Amino acid sequence: MLRLLLVFAGLLFLPQLAMAGEAIANLGLTGTERGIYTVLVFIVAYGFVMAEEFTGLRKSKPVILVAGIIWAHAAVLAAEAGVSTEDLHEAFESNLQEYAALMLFLLVAMTYINAMAERNVFEALRSWMIRKQFNYKQLFWVTGIITFFLSAVADNLTSALLVGAVVMAVGKGNDKFVAIGLVNLVVAANAGGAFSPFGDITTLMVWQAGYAEFFDFFALFIPSVVNYLVPAFFMYLALPDDQPVASDEAAVKLKQGGIQVCVLFLLTIVTAVSFKQFLHLPPFMGMMVGLSVLMIYGYSINRLYHDESFDIFNKVRDAEWDTLFFFFGVVFAVGGLGYIGYLELLSGAMYDGLGETTANIFMGIISAIVDNIPVMFAVLNMNLDMDLYQWLLVTLTAGTGGSMLSVGSAAGVALMGQSDHKYTFFSHIKWTPVIALGYFASILVHYLVNG
Repeated sequence: MLRLLLVFAGLLFLPQLAMAGEAIANLGLTGTERGIYTVLVFIVAYGFVMAEEFTGLRKSKPVILVAGIIWAHAAVLAAEAGVSTEDLHEAFESNLQEYAALMLFLLVAMTYINAMAERNVFEALRSWMIRKQFNYKQLFWVTGIITFFLSAVADNLTSALLVGAVVMAVGKGNDKFVAIGLVNLVVAANAGGAFSPFGDITTLMVWQAGYAEFFDFFALFIPSVVNYLVPAFFMYLALPDDQPVASDEAAVKLKQGGIQVCVLFLLTIVTAVSFKQFLHLPPFMGMMVGLSVLMIYGYSINRLYHDESFDIFNKVRDAEWDTLFFFFGVVFAVGGLGYIGYLELLSGAMYDGLGETTANIFMGIISAIVDNIPVMFAVLNMNLDMDLYQWLLVTLTAGTGGSMLSVGSAAGVALMGQSDHKYTFFSHIKWTPVIALGYFASILVHYLVNG
């Protein structure tokens, strides 16, 4: 956090820069008292986000408030600078377009995940793993690998919580295994999401922004594997050789239509990719088509099987609205700071001053402290002229850098809340050196494979 504050403090006194290219011109008023105030309130709001585990205040609440404050001050600054109302609206609506596209995409994905959960898809998987009676070392690899690949389709939060329930159930009575096993899941979930456009919001943002095509991200598969395996190897060596207590849990059966919902989700992904690749339309339109198919299928479940419990609008209601609203706050808060001129200053300080590779690596380190959503949104709005290798690099670093601290990703924060104090900030930080080793090893492998 100290480094981030120093970066912001330095930016306040840099010379004002003009926005280049065809992007919407910023105000260039970073040196004004009102401009500096917006940075300070953003830092305060983000302090509340980072303290969510201790305060219980949902992360969306402070960032939505600060987004409104920043844009109110931006509007005053624009009026004082003689900027027309039309230009102000154009800048504001560009943020609205970006948010709407990503929000609709994520809402459909979350609805499908909730539908699969309601049909017992995830519970059946959890039950199977518990009943297989793996020993601790086998369970370590099985849960890690499943989380790695599951997070490439579902988000890292869902993957970590699902498999984390298995680790805590099987590891009951062995706190050492639970602590190490949950660190393993956080690293696996973040690494697995880095090579798939559907695995993490950062990859989704880069894909929808058009800086990489859908299949380009799979070039990050080997670096992502290395990112996971390096720390996993060292954690594996510290595991106990014991056998968990035998479980007599009965098998969980899928509800009617569970497999069909999974197939529809895969077809929805194909539809979204096809809309982008062949029709040159935003992927969220393909996702919305897939949502309509799920709605119709839900209607058939109700009619054919007399199962009134499958109400698709309940699945929409149960989406992670805190995450969606947090994303709203971040997009508009960072967008407002960019309109005032701070993203251009940050771009000059980091990418022009440090170079693309160093800056992209540093962005991943920042994402261990600050959530990767604002980090990636800031990068995307700097209007950087980077090649595909560099865009994949920042996708890798922003997606996996959060593994270095338990508070660096949604998966880590959620597991801390679910683990009954068996997995904590300090139990995670003991493994930060080897996680950092995996982070830099994956960057090296990316250079060797894709450079």
